Amino acid sequence: MAKLIQSSGTGVIAEAAGVLLVASVWAAVFLNGPLILFSVHPLAQSVGLLVLIQSILVLQPTHTGAQKQAGQKIHAGLNFLAFITFAVGVVSIEVNKFINNGVHFHSVHGYLGVIASFWLLAQYIVGFTMFGVPKLYGGEANAKKIWKYHRFSGYVLLLFLGATVISATQTDYNLDVLGIKLWATVVIVVLLIVGIFPRIKKQKLGF
Repeated sequence: MAKLIQSSGTGVIAEAAGVLLVASVWAAVFLNGPLILFSVHPLAQSVGLLVLIQSILVLQPTHTGAQKQAGQKIHAGLNFLAFITFAVGVVSIEVNKFINNGVHFHSVHGYLGVIASFWLLAQYIVGFTMFGVPKLYGGEANAKKIWKYHRFSGYVLLLFLGATVISATQTDYNLDVLGIKLWATVVIVVLLIVGIFPRIKKQKLGF
């Protein structure tokens, strides 16, 4: 199991990018207080992305049938954890806007965040049902045929999440309070891409 979850090659770069993101966000939040309900949003979303990165990496090195089965279970578990974490971040910002009569869709980040949320939800529903309830797709054989689309969508979604994170640096909250630099966030996202995408097996995407 240790060999399954241990990242190799460029996977270490992706993990480093995730850790850098969490470190920069958490440091900015706690060093530029006060802590408010809104603070939960960047804290949760950064951790959620780190967990999501690990859920991707855990499947990329699988080779044997046993590794694939174990990887799928860990992938599902980590994705569930990421989903809960993302949900906490979304709920916190919505409750904060409700309490303070805040304006929705105030920034590009807000629009991207909503799209990302629904995309993530759809990705989770398809992934969990293919793995747990394949009969919904007419059986395990049919469910497996959809995997390549699920994978492809997941990688494109990761790029979209990267853009969403970058757009967060241009929000009023970051510009006025946190002060996380645009260039630093772009570097982190580039490191994430460099770490994840060279590990993709094109044949698993149907190419």
